[in-house]
Amino acid sequence: MLQLYSLRPWISTRNSESDLFSSSKRKSRLHSNRRVPISTFNLHNFAVERRGNCMSSGIIWRKLDPSMKIKISSKVKCNFSPMNSKNCSQDCGAKLLMASLCSHLVVKLIQLNSMNAVMELVRKSFYHTVRTMGASNLPFACMSNSLGKPTPLQLDVSLPSFQDIRWSFARLVYLFNIQLERNVATFFIVLLVACFSFVIIGGFLFFKLRGSSQSLEDCFWEAWACLCSSSTHLKQRTRIERVIGFVLAIWGILFYSRLLSTMTEQFRNNMYRLREGAQMQVLETDHIIICGVNSRLSFVLKQLNKYHEFAVRLGTATARRQRILLLSDLPRKQMDKVADNIAKDLNHIDILTKSCSLSLTKSFERAAANKARAIIILPTKEDRYEVDSDAFLSVLALQPLPLMASVPTIVEVSSSNTCELLKSISGLKVEPVENVASKLFVQCSRQKGLIKIYKHLLNYRKNVFNLCNFPHLAGLSYKELRRGFQEAVVCGLYRNGRVCFHPNDAEILEEADKVLFIGPVHGTKKPQLSYPHVFEENDDSINNVETIKQNSEFLNGALGATRERLKNIVKRPKISDSKAPDWCVGPTERVLVLGWRPDVVEMIEEYDNYLGPGSVLEILSDVPLDARLKAFKLAGHGKLKNIRVSHRVGNPMEYNTLEETIINIQKSSKKEVDIPFSIAVISDKEWKVGDPSRADKNSAYSLLLAESICGKLGVKVQNLVAEVVDSKLGKQITRIRPSLTYIAAEEVMSLVTAQVAENVELNDVWKDILNAEGDEIYVKDISFYMKQGENASFYELSERANLRREIAIGYVKNNKKFINPIPKLEPLSLELNDSLIVISELEGEQPVVM
Repeated sequence: MLQLYSLRPWISTRNSESDLFSSSKRKSRLHSNRRVPISTFNLHNFAVERRGNCMSSGIIWRKLDPSMKIKISSKVKCNFSPMNSKNCSQDCGAKLLMASLCSHLVVKLIQLNSMNAVMELVRKSFYHTVRTMGASNLPFACMSNSLGKPTPLQLDVSLPSFQDIRWSFARLVYLFNIQLERNVATFFIVLLVACFSFVIIGGFLFFKLRGSSQSLEDCFWEAWACLCSSSTHLKQRTRIERVIGFVLAIWGILFYSRLLSTMTEQFRNNMYRLREGAQMQVLETDHIIICGVNSRLSFVLKQLNKYHEFAVRLGTATARRQRILLLSDLPRKQMDKVADNIAKDLNHIDILTKSCSLSLTKSFERAAANKARAIIILPTKEDRYEVDSDAFLSVLALQPLPLMASVPTIVEVSSSNTCELLKSISGLKVEPVENVASKLFVQCSRQKGLIKIYKHLLNYRKNVFNLCNFPHLAGLSYKELRRGFQEAVVCGLYRNGRVCFHPNDAEILEEADKVLFIGPVHGTKKPQLSYPHVFEENDDSINNVETIKQNSEFLNGALGATRERLKNIVKRPKISDSKAPDWCVGPTERVLVLGWRPDVVEMIEEYDNYLGPGSVLEILSDVPLDARLKAFKLAGHGKLKNIRVSHRVGNPMEYNTLEETIINIQKSSKKEVDIPFSIAVISDKEWKVGDPSRADKNSAYSLLLAESICGKLGVKVQNLVAEVVDSKLGKQITRIRPSLTYIAAEEVMSLVTAQVAENVELNDVWKDILNAEGDEIYVKDISFYMKQGENASFYELSERANLRREIAIGYVKNNKKFINPIPKLEPLSLELNDSLIVISELEGEQPVVM
């Protein structure tokens, strides 16, 4: 703000300097000393030209006060012609008057502004004085100050320290690095901004130096050329332009090097995201999603490959190769390695991998779960509680997705209670599959060859369970339906979402019912009814209800003698508390179990369902007793009825420990009673740590060691079985030792899961068969169904089994199994040492009166 010492300064000029005209008339009209108010403006070389020339002769600096300098015109020469002197003097006088009035007006305005400023200063000073005095005189205003003086404010108006500036700069760099870590493209934007900034600054500098010789646009282009091509700065002429071009060239080299590295890093980052697949949206339809990676994944993929192979052959497949999307929280590189090892020989499926969280809805949304054909959720943990909780979270993540009610979700769980919980979730089509591998191991360990029958029924290349609707056969009785199919074995009816294996023969088939039968995969071609009558080719009357009834009566008449013989067979009543019949108890056995894991508790309960009173089950493992008792408490099962469990701590692979255990079992049994003795080797919990094949190797070694010890001690062993994961190793063992048996229970459960994924209605079928409370598959002695010397057909044996509330599905002859034999009316020539394969509720022996 310009401060003036005088409100109205004046400048006095000399006469010689103020005389602008030489005429005497003009001198008389002007004073010798003329005053002009000039407080805030400069008078520069004032001249008037009226048909003449007025030139300034000099400039003088006069000092009004210490803070102000004014430049005025000191000498002015005016040359007038003699003819126009009068007009010139009048014009000059008028203009001088106008200048004086303008100067006076400016001075008045300045005075007004100065007065306003002074008034504002006085007002603020008065306000501050009153405020200070009032604050000091108020009661309790200065209680803390004995002198009653106000404490001045300690305002820190100093500049920030170097440490603060350094911390602020480090904080800025830190925030930039965080943003750069989230997105590499941030550095790319910073480089572009810096590049254009250098181009703009360089262009303005070139324009300033070159002036009007080059346009601003050309200067910008010159700066861009220096930045893009480092040789352009060599063409500059002046020194300053060369320096500017050199700086731009250096920055251009740095810019392009950083730009290239940033683009490379961004491309690498994008490729990493694509490889991980977490952010990639899957654009597939009719694909199968498998969630989780475990040891059973290979069996599931092989089963899906076989099913699609037959679907292609039957013409029911929608694509040449089935797309399988594998989801897991493992790194995608590890998933790809697992998938490549499994899919070497799988020619009918394509495996895609995606690494993501299985508990987030966004993961399933990106996997197009609502457009999938089926979703399979496999367990990835060993603990049963973690298995069920992870499955529950994955199912909850699927619920917010639209159109999920039509996509079947197959979930492997460890408890039947979890099955009911998952089914209660609305908006989803959940089919929980209870993992009963431990129970399946007990069933297969007690019956030789049963594991092969299960695999046969789960192999799409052979005879499997089928559910098919026959609306044109509505009105037929179950008896007529059961006898009519010659290419399949009718096992029951599927009605209202439930499976009935033993409907009454008088049960009438409804239009909405489905027939459960064992046969080849039918596809679009359904099995036809056939009877002994001869029909012409393409004769549709074979499926006529009246024709079927006539053939059924003919067949009943032809088998009248058989019906009379079967009248003496006593039907077996239903029971619910044991797998043995009510008039006899289960067999008493001694079982040695080598190994321990938490689900051994379920195995013990399954043994209790099959064995009779007085049975003994001894467990040998190096797992401490406290851990075993804890597993029993966590399971919370009831008291055992038929068996007694004893524990022994030791390594089952140590020769002396195993030998001592077998000797003690033999000494504890009664010598006069021959009690069957069996040895079962399971995969120990410690063996599964690390390499999965390690458990199979240890199981095989323990089984061979037990056989060697029993042979040395002369102990007769009824069953020698071992649990393995890899069926190939089991086959090698059985080739070396035919008396040994391997059980791949995990593989069977995987095949069941894959089969349910293709047909969710089969879940109830397998749930009933694999559960101890339902119907199961047994290999029974043929002497229960025929006498020595008889040459019965499979049809005849089926009718006899039906009177025992059993379903005959095949037979074993000369240690070879035959499922769904065709033709069924031909004699089989079976011996008494052969067996019949049946689906039955009970295992115990049923007396038959002929």
